[in-house]
Amino acid sequence: RDRAEATREGEGRACPRRGGRAEVLDRVRLAWRVASVTGASAGLGGAFAHALAEAGATVVLGARRLDRLQELQRTLEAAKRQALAVQVDVADPDQCGKAVSEAMAAFGRVDILVNSAGIGTAVAALKETPDEFRRVIETNLNGSYWMAQASARVMQSGSAILNIPSVLAITPPRLPHAPPSPLPPAPPRPP
Repeated sequence: RDRAEATREGEGRACPRRGGRAEVLDRVRLAWRVASVTGASAGLGGAFAHALAEAGATVVLGARRLDRLQELQRTLEAAKRQALAVQVDVADPDQCGKAVSEAMAAFGRVDILVNSAGIGTAVAALKETPDEFRRVIETNLNGSYWMAQASARVMQSGSAILNIPSVLAITPPRLPHAPPSPLPPAPPRPP
């Protein structure tokens, strides 16, 4: 079948912007939605914020580094997107509540939460201290919970919470590996 026929039937809508197959952002429109993204000052969080804004969402940008958030806010606003930079350390439940309150005051709703804030110690597991490990857990695990809890208190039916694991979850571990042991001989089978 040709592209025109597929387009008429609503399958594989042609995408004039990209000159071919429709992309996700051509199929998903988030106009009138407010999306809050943690970890938006860099990495995956920044990428999610850009994608959500491109899909039409108003984006609340959350992270500890306010200067980077404000830079991203200016970038999104220059592209005619609505954004708000909110400084938040997700490891602190009170700051999570305050961030959601700021979003509500500015836009009156939160429809989407993307929990993307995360840290790593960059220390080998055998050298990591308990305090370093606790800091990672406070941000990566507890922080996702605190932000989800604060957001869920104001979200309406049909809202969504997405928890994004750290890229560190898919990198090779730094734990020591024991060499493989030969398997013991199999016990004799009973007659």
